[in-house]
Amino acid sequence: MTEAAGKTVVIKLGTSSILSESTMQPKIRIMASIVEAVLHLRKAGHRVILVCSGAIGVGRVRMGMQERPKDLGQRQALAALGQLRLMSLWDSLFGVVGINVAQVLVTRTDLADSNRYHNARTTLDTLMSSTIDAVPIVNENDTVSVYEMRFGDNDSLSAITAGLVDADFLFLCTDVDGLFTDNPRTNPDARRLHLVRTVDEARRAASVKTLGSSFGTGGMQTKLIAAELATAAGVATVILNGEHPDNIVRIVEQGVPKVSLDAPETTVLNDPPHTMFLPSESRMPARKWRILHAMHPVGSLVIDQGAYDRISSKDSGGRLLPAGVVGVQGNWERLQAVRLLVRQRASDTDAWEDVEVGRALANYTSIECERIKGLQSTQIFEVLGCADSNYITDQIVLSSHV
Repeated sequence: MTEAAGKTVVIKLGTSSILSESTMQPKIRIMASIVEAVLHLRKAGHRVILVCSGAIGVGRVRMGMQERPKDLGQRQALAALGQLRLMSLWDSLFGVVGINVAQVLVTRTDLADSNRYHNARTTLDTLMSSTIDAVPIVNENDTVSVYEMRFGDNDSLSAITAGLVDADFLFLCTDVDGLFTDNPRTNPDARRLHLVRTVDEARRAASVKTLGSSFGTGGMQTKLIAAELATAAGVATVILNGEHPDNIVRIVEQGVPKVSLDAPETTVLNDPPHTMFLPSESRMPARKWRILHAMHPVGSLVIDQGAYDRISSKDSGGRLLPAGVVGVQGNWERLQAVRLLVRQRASDTDAWEDVEVGRALANYTSIECERIKGLQSTQIFEVLGCADSNYITDQIVLSSHV
């Protein structure tokens, strides 16, 4: 089955995909193969984005450092050194086949802000338009990112990028042929999963053990998280061996199989070797997906069980009154993302516990929320001197996996 042209394809390359641990030099053959694969995809009418790690690794190579530094300042400095050389290398390789590339550096702060989120989307769309016709190369801006606001690994960044541009495919390149029931390096009976309907299904069936790399920060667990984010946005997600980038072209040509979620496992798409996570049949609306996955929560609203029952009902409209709030944790400004916690009695003890049930955009600052929690809406003006909304939040996204 061949799908129509015009797909948007995001390809994530980890540091270990482009740098050799043994020689500490760039894998020019692999990078050139990526360029060739991108060329074929673009000739077929597809749009392509690369999400490429490696700035800190290239900086280490540049400075002859064997170990990844623990000091934040040193890592940021190495990222600044390495990013220039990494982009220069990509620019040279793509230039051979006449393709322009563009550097796009982002942080979670960029995507947490609504205006900057939409600006990032516009920039990527414009770069891939017929007018500019470039390949964006996205990386986290490690030179300015702080720990609390980092993506943590480029698997998550690639998933958020895929959701940002409404991609059709996300390819996560690694050093094995897909997701296995056990570590294939130590267990010869390990079986590769071919087609996965839900990430929960994969977690039950597969092993996430990997040997890892001294360069990279991700592993198979981070790829499952990325698959969960991307498939919720309607993006087919593929884990495959980065040593054979030409397989990306073949998989895109084959397309996403039409398989019912309750159908038995099939061996379709077994050649070339890879694992494909099917996109969610009901694509989450972009606004809700952004609140749940792209925005970094800066605090928590704790609500009682009654409030949770009300906002869980279909006719609630996702609106939370101050009366249902019993706790405020953290510091935030208006319209920043917060976790939504419900206070419940633990099943095995008499103690209370706060369980995360979703995310929301706060209509009031944390200080204001603290002052009006537990009150009636009619009391907001009396306490704050203003009442921009009767609700502490009216943009709530509930989820069992956050």
